[in-house]
Amino acid sequence: MSSTDENAKPAVRMARLSVALLLAINLLNYVDRFVLAAAVPKIQSEFSSSDSQMGSLATAFLVSYMITAPLFGWLADRFSRWKLMGLAVIAWSLASGASGWAESFAVLFATRLAVGVGEAAYGPAAPTVIADLYPIQRRGSVLAWFYMAIPVGSALGYVLGGIAAQHLHWRWAFYLVVPPGILLGLLCFLMPEPPRGASDSPTRSRRRVKLADYLTLLRTPSYVLNCAGMTAMTFALGGVSFWMPKYIHLYRGEPNLDRVNVIFGALTVVSGISATLLGGLAGDRLSARFPGAYFLVSGAGMLLGFPCFLMVLFAPFHPFPWAWIFIFLAEFCLFFNTGPTNTILANVTHPGVRSTAYALNIFIIHLLGDAISPPLIGAISDRFEGNMNFGFMAVSGAILLSGVFWLWGARYLQRDTELAPSRIL
Repeated sequence: MSSTDENAKPAVRMARLSVALLLAINLLNYVDRFVLAAAVPKIQSEFSSSDSQMGSLATAFLVSYMITAPLFGWLADRFSRWKLMGLAVIAWSLASGASGWAESFAVLFATRLAVGVGEAAYGPAAPTVIADLYPIQRRGSVLAWFYMAIPVGSALGYVLGGIAAQHLHWRWAFYLVVPPGILLGLLCFLMPEPPRGASDSPTRSRRRVKLADYLTLLRTPSYVLNCAGMTAMTFALGGVSFWMPKYIHLYRGEPNLDRVNVIFGALTVVSGISATLLGGLAGDRLSARFPGAYFLVSGAGMLLGFPCFLMVLFAPFHPFPWAWIFIFLAEFCLFFNTGPTNTILANVTHPGVRSTAYALNIFIIHLLGDAISPPLIGAISDRFEGNMNFGFMAVSGAILLSGVFWLWGARYLQRDTELAPSRIL
């Protein structure tokens, strides 16, 4: 065995360890977000809140998350990302625990704002560490493993929140995430910082990043169209996922909310893991034959997911338990883009502004996406006496729109990927 192979072993082990830790943190990230959704009926009953008010709790988190993300993205482009993430994980875990102490709706609202600030420091930095550890040819598959935490963590959040609310108290759903969050945050301080751009094509020596360099993001078609597609997808998926347990329990008449949370969580895990990993693998494998493959597989998934979601809403023709099949298919199609779309963000941006690029994406997709849709669905439900079908129909067109944006972006991807290393001179 050559000395080169021997020297490469520690780097490979550290890359895998880094991905494992980031995956664990991202898992906790989404558990923390969705324990709230599972506990909505219990919280709503205790605080006598309307559907619109409960939807605003999701918006509170997202508003602070998206507003502060650009600041933390700027910091992550300049300082140690691991230290920044360590502080962030500990901060949001403590804020989440404080949600369990809330004695009024106003205090609960404030704690969700605080959770958003903590998670905003993590979101822009984590994928850029992975991008620096793995080359473009493998990046999609590795990022798919990282983003697999979205469906798994969301599902665990539904299950944990549902079980805690049913057998203990809804407050315990928030208390339970604090100890693992503090432990994972402390581990971040032990990780070495990878060189920025280490796995990208060789770049020209460059000056200090200026404002004009960030504006190149808005002049990169692949970046703009990817953000547009992710915004439309987030608008639909964020609103539907927040209200789905209550929709199935109260509107569709499934009597046991605990059972609904467990089944919905299990389907989300299976569909999410399989779709996220297969989407990332498909993007990597097909990119050698089709330059716009990451966009193509993302767009195709959404176009197939749109009719599957509509089938969920036709209760007279697809009652439960048969409707669970269409929920599974819709989730599979909607998660298929996760790895490819986040890989696009990494591949078409220069390493010097990559954290900011992810942060700007976070700001856009939440400002125009799921910061709007949960309260919108709640308001429509209030207007139509609890009939959430009208709210779900109002947001479902965004699924189709996201597919259109992603298919449009396919023509630009190869050119923008090749230009990315030299966009800052």
